[in-house]
Amino acid sequence: MISFLSEILPVVKPVWHLSVIALNLVVVGYALSHVLLRNRDHRSAAFWAVLIAFVPFLGACFYALFGINRLRRRGAKYRHSLELAAVGEACPVNPWQTVPELKELRALSTSLGMISRFGFTVGNHVTVLRNGEEAMPAMLEAIRGAKKSVSLCSYIFEAHGIGMKFVEELVKAKDRGVEVRVLVDDAGTRYSWPPITHLLRGRGIKAKRFMPIRFVLRILTMNLRNHRKVMVVDGTTGFTGGMNIRQGNMLEADPSHPVQDMHFKVEGPVVQQLQRVFAEDWAFCSGEVLSGPLWYPTLEPAGEVAAIGVPDGPDEDLELMPKTIFAALSEARHSVRIMTPYFLPPPALIWALNLAALRGVDVKVLTPKRNNIPFVRWAARTLYPEMLEKGVKIYEADGHFDHSKFMTVDGLWSLVGSTNWDPRSLRLNFEFNLACFDDLLAQELDREFEKKVRNGTLESLAALRNATLAERLRDGFARLFMPFL
Repeated sequence: MISFLSEILPVVKPVWHLSVIALNLVVVGYALSHVLLRNRDHRSAAFWAVLIAFVPFLGACFYALFGINRLRRRGAKYRHSLELAAVGEACPVNPWQTVPELKELRALSTSLGMISRFGFTVGNHVTVLRNGEEAMPAMLEAIRGAKKSVSLCSYIFEAHGIGMKFVEELVKAKDRGVEVRVLVDDAGTRYSWPPITHLLRGRGIKAKRFMPIRFVLRILTMNLRNHRKVMVVDGTTGFTGGMNIRQGNMLEADPSHPVQDMHFKVEGPVVQQLQRVFAEDWAFCSGEVLSGPLWYPTLEPAGEVAAIGVPDGPDEDLELMPKTIFAALSEARHSVRIMTPYFLPPPALIWALNLAALRGVDVKVLTPKRNNIPFVRWAARTLYPEMLEKGVKIYEADGHFDHSKFMTVDGLWSLVGSTNWDPRSLRLNFEFNLACFDDLLAQELDREFEKKVRNGTLESLAALRNATLAERLRDGFARLFMPFL
């Protein structure tokens, strides 16, 4: 027996080695083919190709875990399966020819009509709500008046303070026969205890967490969060913007971590698009399809704003917001105002900002000096010189951390919603924004911007160059982590 094994083992060993080599070649070949055929980002494709080629087998395994956008395929599957009422008409090639409100920014309106999968709507009204003192009572009043349905999506929904008032009103609405659905991102449920979804379900509310982070799935989905803030009552009144449901927004209550913010009440036909975005996310998480007049009633004109919803996320709507912003910057002729809590624009948007400034557009950016994530501000400061040199004016606001986010162009167009100017928000998160064509709304936001600028500091090249060596090393180190911020 021993002599037999001594004769066969030298044969088996080379065959085993060859099998492993063959398997690795097949796996590497398949992974490389997938990168070359499916990955649209050349920088990402180059990174994965090198890793797969030079780290045998393990590189392909890492690519399978982290490099493949499964959400796009899954998103396409559930979205196309929804039998929902059409939301907005198919956008004409030149929407400004049929919608007078769009004529002054005809190129931008045409671009947005092609970028978004929604259609333009007219006859909308958008109300600016400043801080929790204006936004939260308006939302609670809408829930108190609900007769048929309430759909609520938030990134953060705290289970105390103002959050408990929302719980109470949602339970009262459910008890009087209103259909209530609540969706909260899983990461956002961890800001308070117990998780708000547990509390709501315990009181009979249909509530879901978006992409729960569990065990191995924590690695696969930790960066793909639902950052949208959308509430629709009776299918007729909507709320959207950047405000989470948390006590920090209630400035008059002197919270331990005060946050300034802005939210928007929306009325008119575009509310159907807010409802559609919620319904898609709800179907993704629960499998339940929301349809019919209970959720999509016929909507009458409520104002003079022409608006279109722009959903964005790592699925079918990948990178629609960078395209929207780029189109707006390209169309600007007189002024651009940008307010964002996190200002880490990708190279393409930096170029667009610089080009706008070079052709004489007054470009101003306002971002907080006291950021709730200091790493973001440190990294952002390494980007300032390139823009300051071209004439972009960057202000850092003093006072409480300001989470507000909006953009205006030429006092005619505004973009409001949940998107920040950072890699996570522009590429990884699920976001929702409204592009609005209305001079009164844009000019109101411009006035808010100028009011906040007065409490800020204009950055200069001299100040950045005179920073201490320790500060410059700190900022440069933070910049290394920019893709993850």
